Amino acid sequence: MATKQPDDKSHFILPDLGEGVHEAELIKWCVSVGDTVQEHQTLAEMETDKALVEVPSPWTGVIQSLNANEGEIVNVGSILVNYDVGEGSKKSSGGATSDAKTSDSSDTGCVVGAVDDNMNVPASFARTETSTQGGSGEKVPATPAVRRIAKEKKIDINSVTPTGRGGRVTASDIEAHVAPTQEISETPVINPPKETAPLATRVSVPQEGVIERIPFRGIRRKIAEALTHSLKTAAHFQVVDEADVTKLNQKRTALGDLIGRKLSFLPFIMTAVIQGIKKHPTLNSTVDDFVEEILIHNVINLGCAVDTDQGLMVAVLKNADALSPVQLADETARLAKECRNRTIKREELSGGTFTISNVGSYGGMFTTPIINYPEVAILGVGRAKEQVLTKDGSFYAGKVLPLSLSCDHRVVDGAEGAKFLRTVIELLENPEELIPAI
Repeated sequence: MATKQPDDKSHFILPDLGEGVHEAELIKWCVSVGDTVQEHQTLAEMETDKALVEVPSPWTGVIQSLNANEGEIVNVGSILVNYDVGEGSKKSSGGATSDAKTSDSSDTGCVVGAVDDNMNVPASFARTETSTQGGSGEKVPATPAVRRIAKEKKIDINSVTPTGRGGRVTASDIEAHVAPTQEISETPVINPPKETAPLATRVSVPQEGVIERIPFRGIRRKIAEALTHSLKTAAHFQVVDEADVTKLNQKRTALGDLIGRKLSFLPFIMTAVIQGIKKHPTLNSTVDDFVEEILIHNVINLGCAVDTDQGLMVAVLKNADALSPVQLADETARLAKECRNRTIKREELSGGTFTISNVGSYGGMFTTPIINYPEVAILGVGRAKEQVLTKDGSFYAGKVLPLSLSCDHRVVDGAEGAKFLRTVIELLENPEELIPAI
């Protein structure tokens, strides 16, 4: 559901920036307090789901306060900017990450931290630029709405134990702080201990020879979050095998000569995966753990892992089953280029139903990739290499392609995963069934 903005235009609430997006990292402010902005003028650059997004102003107005710092995580539904709406309206106090108030006393607060997507970042990945109250008097990280709740309850927010990301105080933290002061019933009730966020384990880190410190921010932090969440949620198992792609190598060379350019193995692997999914549709599923449902899709949106200077990105080829190997090659090249120059559209980074991770061009015998959650399967492709092979008692020089399939065992049985991989291999080893005759 779309985020409802205030009728009086006193503040701007961060809207949904993409499918399944609950938060975004503020990369850069494009305006300052006191600036007059026009409708659709860019307020800030934010990063979410590995895409850099320009956030426009929904209307013309004067900026009264900016309610987040660069590098900070902002939840969808929180107040990003306050506007000066003139006399007669309740104005918010200025200053970044200050105690900004909403213009409407009936405002529910849009509390950051109330939305729990169960993707807690390990303490080792927590950002270091925001810290709790220190001796210098710096403020504990919290949104204006949370600060308002603390003020209403007459709680010193600096005394509240934070459990949010980066040491941030959430609305739940305030409630937990208030609870011990409430009247205790005469009959004692024994409750199970409340789960708390794991504390960072301090280890001895070599300091000698350090030439640069790089905080977990942007894409690198998103990668850490996504992969950690996948490992904690999906029950991973792997199936590893190899395909004799000698005939396919000859076929792709002939097709490349026909169209006037070289083709890699990847579009043919994609074609085999698509046909394999049609025989084994369970592999083309996603999991909605919140409602405990498995969603089997009738569209095949292939994710393709792309290595960029900023980190790994997964571009999605929508309706990949409608594309030929040559079209798959062209579309993959386009998406990879746009990932690397950061021009790719948000919708082309989401909605995948199955992912392929090709490390063959970089080397390595094979890989055991982590599932791109909430998908249930990912295929890792290694480096094709020449080998001496045998068939019907005869030796021949051939080409072998290692393949490794990771599946979520909660959805895909081991036998089903092995059958799917065998289907893919049989198609690769019999290219006349994979692509039309040339």
